Amino acid sequence: MELKRVFPMLMMAGTLAVAMPSCKSKVSDADLKAKVETVITSHQGITTSVKDGVVTLEGFASSDAEKAQIETDVKAADKSIKSVVNNIIVQAVPPAEISVNTVDESLAKGIVDATKDFPTVQATVKDGVISVTGTIEKAKLVTLKQALDNLHPKKVDLSAVVTK
Repeated sequence: MELKRVFPMLMMAGTLAVAMPSCKSKVSDADLKAKVETVITSHQGITTSVKDGVVTLEGFASSDAEKAQIETDVKAADKSIKSVVNNIIVQAVPPAEISVNTVDESLAKGIVDATKDFPTVQATVKDGVISVTGTIEKAKLVTLKQALDNLHPKKVDLSAVVTK
């Protein structure tokens, strides 16, 4: 008789134990995608797709560290994310893409400091080459050359300088 009373309670408890996890609300793939895209907005050129809680990342990063950071940020976006497939390609910016004008502007600023103690000379920069004109004492020429070399130009051209 006691078994007849306990058995239905055990059945009810078993049914509830099995049914409760399935009642847990799932985050839709669209919602996950929206959360992921919010997290990666600062990373230009990265696209995402989400299928069954698995996030796939594609695009380009400038370094391995950036690629890893994007993946870490995405994983932290929502605990419903099952996994991340990181297909981001690391593509460093080649040095040739650094503007010559930027280099020349940087050198021009340094030239002002380097030549401030030499009022009889003028220096210009073009394509990373510093060209110096004017007159200078032979003893001071070495000091000027060292100051200009410390700016790391492609070349320092002193051929138009007249020494006294």
